[in-house]
Amino acid sequence: MRSLSRFLLPVRFHPQLPAGQDADFDSGAGDAAPLASALRLDGLSRLKPAPKRSDPAPSRLSYRVQRWMLTPGIRLGLRIGVPFCLVFALGSAFLASEQRRDALNAFVADIRASIQERPEFMVNLMAIDGAGTHLAADIREVVPIDFPISSFELDVEQIREVIAGLDPVKSATVRIRPGGVLQVDVVERQPAVVWRTRAGVEMLDETGAHVYDLPERSARPDLPLIAGEGADANVDEALRLIQTAQPLGDRLRGLVWVGERRWDLVLDRGQAIQLPAKRPVQALERVLAVNEVQELLDRDIAVVDMRLGTRPTIRMTEAASAEWLRVRNTGGNGQ
Repeated sequence: MRSLSRFLLPVRFHPQLPAGQDADFDSGAGDAAPLASALRLDGLSRLKPAPKRSDPAPSRLSYRVQRWMLTPGIRLGLRIGVPFCLVFALGSAFLASEQRRDALNAFVADIRASIQERPEFMVNLMAIDGAGTHLAADIREVVPIDFPISSFELDVEQIREVIAGLDPVKSATVRIRPGGVLQVDVVERQPAVVWRTRAGVEMLDETGAHVYDLPERSARPDLPLIAGEGADANVDEALRLIQTAQPLGDRLRGLVWVGERRWDLVLDRGQAIQLPAKRPVQALERVLAVNEVQELLDRDIAVVDMRLGTRPTIRMTEAASAEWLRVRNTGGNGQ
């Protein structure tokens, strides 16, 4: 009993021992062995050596492979390049046979024909608006289309360019209207003058573009006449002169482009007004102002030369010159 009390007394006076910590005894080492067997201490389990764990770090080769796989170019090649090469190889192997290629082409052609020849895609006629009878006939001649035809086979832009290339056409639009109608809208050039050349007579619009050929001048007496080589490039100036010469009325016969630089205004009775190359409209206005005051053009005058603005010149007719010489000679002899 005495020996047992020696071991139990320290426990009785120390009822609360810290968990996980070994008890501190003052006794010698010989007495600690029986006490260790009598008490279960949690701290003994923590003194056991931990089992060995494998190193989580990858090897050098594995690290380099992982870094290489994370390269943007390699990732792009694996995501796009490999599938593309695979599809390309399979497609090449399939198309290597000429028989399979012909079968594929025939299949695609059948599908295309079945779609293009559907009734809703067929064009049955062509409608032309804005053009006269002759121009409409010319359009149908330059655009020969065998109706019905699929809209997929019509090049609308090419048709528009062909129609716009006609001389009487100022502008054109082409579209396929619902109902299978090829709609052609045309703005026709309006003739403004008649141009007489060595090759014949033709009509020009206000820009000088050719509209139609005429068999003779009398076919369009309502249009003013211009003549001369290169006159078609100066139609706008000719129209301004014609507008200015309206006070002359029916006396105006036409304009002649002289020397490819200036205009001559031709009147009836063989009269002409020679205008300068610069500011011809202002020179014509001066002549008309003098004519209104002094009736210049009603006299026996053949030419009014306004080429020199500072010194206008008047040339009389041959009959007037002969009469003037006769009067002068008669006056000089005292008769």
